Amino acid sequence: MNKSELVQAVAKAAGLSNSKATQVVSTVIDEIATSLAKGNKVQIAGFGTFEVRQRAAREARNPQDPTKKVKVPA
Repeated sequence: MNKSELVQAVAKAAGLSNSKATQVVSTVIDEIATSLAKGNKVQIAGFGTFEVRQRAAREARNPQDPTKKVKVPA
């Protein structure tokens, strides 16, 4: 499901116009992103948990040339 499909589903379920449903979906996504940007964890019961995690730097294979390695920053 992509964002436009989600908007259509919300509009149908809530009896909203597509423009109002777009505002609702965009607001929810923006609020989740804002909270994550502040370093908070977002938990939505029955759906999932979103959190930003710091990872250590590492080496990976270059997808364009698998014989070469690239450094992935932290």
